[in-house]
Amino acid sequence: MDTKAKLNEAVKEAMKSGDEVRKRTIRMALAAVKQAEVDKRAELDDMTVVALIQKEVKNRREALEEAKKANRADLASENEAEIRVLEEFLPKAMPIEELRALVQAAIAETGASAPGDMGKVMKVVMPKVAGRAPNDMISATVKELLAR
Repeated sequence: MDTKAKLNEAVKEAMKSGDEVRKRTIRMALAAVKQAEVDKRAELDDMTVVALIQKEVKNRREALEEAKKANRADLASENEAEIRVLEEFLPKAMPIEELRALVQAAIAETGASAPGDMGKVMKVVMPKVAGRAPNDMISATVKELLAR
């Protein structure tokens, strides 16, 4: 079952169970998917849906930080709950060791040797990671290994 179908099933279950936070959060994610489909005038593939969910999680994390800075515990707990719901639909996170191994293999494959070769390495690594690690973590790992 693809991610979009899982979201649709989960929203139905949340409506039956009366879980308002879960229902609201999944509906927002589905609305983002639907909007992207309307914008592109095509059905989104599973990887794009996962990327949209990751973007939603990132937005919630930023909002969580702002809520903490503003001493708004109510907003912070609400964002944390939404993050937990959205993370259920993301693939299992890739361990840092596995990411480092993939990056090292990509460096060897591309013959990269300097930080200026980062683009070549990223082009090889990104499809292999497939949404299992945040982009900033991937780029930081590539920079670190190229700087050696």
